[in-house]
Amino acid sequence: MPRLLLTDEFWSKLRKILLQESIYDKRDLRMTVEGMLYRMRTGCPRRDLPTAFGGWNKVYKRFNAWSAAGKWLRIFKALVVQPDLEWTFIDGTYVKAHQHSAGAARSDNQAIGKSRAGNTTKIHLAVDAYGLPIEFDITGGEVHDCKAAPKLIAKLPATQAIIADKGYDSEPLREQIASQGAQPVIPRKRNSTKGNADLDRGLYRYRHLVENAFARLKQYRAVASRFDKLKRNYASTVAMACGFLWLPM
Repeated sequence: MPRLLLTDEFWSKLRKILLQESIYDKRDLRMTVEGMLYRMRTGCPRRDLPTAFGGWNKVYKRFNAWSAAGKWLRIFKALVVQPDLEWTFIDGTYVKAHQHSAGAARSDNQAIGKSRAGNTTKIHLAVDAYGLPIEFDITGGEVHDCKAAPKLIAKLPATQAIIADKGYDSEPLREQIASQGAQPVIPRKRNSTKGNADLDRGLYRYRHLVENAFARLKQYRAVASRFDKLKRNYASTVAMACGFLWLPM
């Protein structure tokens, strides 16, 4: 029997949300979800899923259908209950795109781009004051943090401060944060003429919380390396990982 992730307590909490998403409560629903989580954790080829989860094709078809309908993203949002929004931390991380993720027969952008590391995808993440994920976006690895930040910040709920590293040093970005009623805590680059006299260094020290969140998410191999051809499927895998961090809360 493969190692499972869902305790009875976790499953009871997750099952209610699945039913709210109009997912039919079949007898094998729990093991199907376990199969999706097993693949997220191990990164194994879908055809190599242990038979304990049922047919690999059945597990994939359900995952693909839920992904196309945006269900895993909504399940993640439903698990985000009472986040601590006193502070919000944002950052981005590169994910190596495995060769199996290339070649999707679609004309739209699948968020795989060229960067120094080759073919990569980028996760742009926002976490609350406890370091738990509350929002994320997926782009190609060539997209700079400042380019992806406006869309991510626009989705954030009201917060007192948004903290980011100097890669987000941009006056339009600071203005957007201020317009949303938050304090931008972003160090300026070395060549800036304004300097960092107004930087809240005490608050900036807690920026490691978003780095810690990436470290926790990348324990799951299908997050740390992208194997999915479709952007929506990889986003659903990231949403599963983010949601699983909220299950114990």
